[in-house]
Amino acid sequence: MTNRKDGRNRNDIKPGLKVNIVLKADQKTGKLTQGIVKDLLTNSSTHPHGIKVRLEDGQVGRVKEIILE
Repeated sequence: MTNRKDGRNRNDIKPGLKVNIVLKADQKTGKLTQGIVKDLLTNSSTHPHGIKVRLEDGQVGRVKEIILE
């Protein structure tokens, strides 16, 4: 089983990590999108809704889960 952490702490998130994010368009439904972090877009050390990231495929959203395999 994979371990999961939430994505509210910037120190937990690094480029290359596999994460589940919520895209802006999916905020109402909470649908998760999985991908690999390319860039961190939130500058503050924490964010109550998750750190905003850009995935390698260009999608942008807030991290809901960090997938540790």
